[in-house]
Amino acid sequence: MRLEQLQAFLAIAETGSFQQAARKCDVTQSTISRQLQSLEADLGMSLLHRTAQAKLTVAGERFLPRARRICQEWRNAIAELEELRLGKQPELCVAAIHSVCAFHLPPVLQRFCQDFPEVRLRVTSLGSDRALKVLKDGLVDLAIVMNNRFLTASPEMVVDVLYDEPVRVLMAADHPLTKYQTVPWSELVHYSQVVFKDGYGMQRLVQEQFQRQGATLKAALELNTLDAFRGVVRQGELVALLPESAIQDVHLDPTLVVRSTTDPTLIRQVVLVTTHDRLQIPPIQRFRALVQELMQPSLLVRMPKAMV
Repeated sequence: MRLEQLQAFLAIAETGSFQQAARKCDVTQSTISRQLQSLEADLGMSLLHRTAQAKLTVAGERFLPRARRICQEWRNAIAELEELRLGKQPELCVAAIHSVCAFHLPPVLQRFCQDFPEVRLRVTSLGSDRALKVLKDGLVDLAIVMNNRFLTASPEMVVDVLYDEPVRVLMAADHPLTKYQTVPWSELVHYSQVVFKDGYGMQRLVQEQFQRQGATLKAALELNTLDAFRGVVRQGELVALLPESAIQDVHLDPTLVVRSTTDPTLIRQVVLVTTHDRLQIPPIQRFRALVQELMQPSLLVRMPKAMV
């Protein structure tokens, strides 16, 4: 069964004439007759009496409202896709890591809302692995995460590198490691750590670095909010390895200190991930462009050198 067959049937039923139906559908009368015959053959029943004025059979009466609904659904689907193509989508969903949500997204969100006031923005703060999963499941339109090539290698994925940033050591102001301006890894591995929960890219990055140092990560506590990290570290015993953007304002807190590590400096890469098909939608195109414009390294707030 094809759509043009249903349209031919509806045109005949509404006009009562093969000739008028052909004119309405902008085809020849023989084409209208052929389409109706094919439809009746598919259904195995006659839909019209072939009289001077085409009248519906019992089967035609039963089939008419369903044919109308099918054609209306098709028109609705076309209209919805056209609205999507024109950027008239009701909402845009973004998943992003905590530091990006806290420090880098606000100007992007403000500009986007000015450009697309009719589109509702939904932003969810998630760990990188979880954010990429909900993107693949179609629950969000874009993800801004720590790069994980194992999860972004699919052909349908589009990955934009936004910036690289160093990972620093956060500790209490009176912690023994504050005596170092740059903390040696050989010293750092002896202290218990506060780490991100499983599923966060930072936990994996830190674990891999400890393995390269031939040491075991002493994860005393798992957290998933930046405020919680600061609160725990402030107590004095534990330290945390955090990306620079997550602690760029820590110099305002006299109870906390940030130090760099000796070589190798641990680096994380932050990327925007979406899919090729989503980039055909104007609001998603615009959001991506704003992220690329406003989250370039030269525009990101950096920590004072005295605190690093």
